[in-house]
Amino acid sequence: MSNFFKHLLPKTYNPFFLIAGPCVIENYNTTFETAKYLKEISEELKIPFIFKSSFDKANRTSAKSFRGPGFAPGLEILNKIKQQLDIKIISDIHLPEQALNAGKILDIIQIPAFLCRQTDLISAAAQTGKPINIKKGQFLAPWEVKNIINKALSAGATDISITERGTTFGYNNLIVDFRGIEIIKKMGVPVIFDATHSVQLPGGDGKTSGGQRKFAPTLAKAAIAAGADGIFIETHPNPDKALCDGPNSIALNEIKKILEILIAIKKAVKN
Repeated sequence: MSNFFKHLLPKTYNPFFLIAGPCVIENYNTTFETAKYLKEISEELKIPFIFKSSFDKANRTSAKSFRGPGFAPGLEILNKIKQQLDIKIISDIHLPEQALNAGKILDIIQIPAFLCRQTDLISAAAQTGKPINIKKGQFLAPWEVKNIINKALSAGATDISITERGTTFGYNNLIVDFRGIEIIKKMGVPVIFDATHSVQLPGGDGKTSGGQRKFAPTLAKAAIAAGADGIFIETHPNPDKALCDGPNSIALNEIKKILEILIAIKKAVKN
């Protein structure tokens, strides 16, 4: 496991970490309150926590969909919350020229699934010296991830994680092959499971993506049992009114119960 993620897993903590937050920055207050609550329950449950929210969702289904506050305003909000709450922050970049300034604020730079093969983007992220979380494209087999890892390594990256987020299964649907967790872990990198994007129905509602959030906890439990090092969950105080990915986001007040179950599963598997 990379040095950064080893640092996130001190012996006194449970043996998986959490990446969570609203899909996109809607406003400062919602983002701050969500991060504050997630920090509190993570500390209570002794789970290492990294806050995630996007300053720009550049791959929305429709050009009319809400994308977020944008690069500079979004980073300013994330940096303010990071300083106020003393938490780690992860967010995704979409262009190589965003990497340098994003790396000054983000603790981890994320490469979106649709862009996971973009060589220049991966190289720019690697050259910041920050850890990189690369989301496995819905169009890739698990063994193809090795090529992505090699790209990042060749550009100088030393701390790399891969996030599994489902594989395209016909039109407007995804399916998870849990063999991929073991396959990718053997490549020597931490594997994170994205429980909420894996239940997304891409473009399933016509001008927006649909989702089946009721299945996200089930997939999260299976991923922890299969050996995932971390869990990625998009959450919102009121998912039905979220401006992005509401159908696959979990309600904020349900997160603690889900995490408690995941902890029990991880302990059972470890024993």
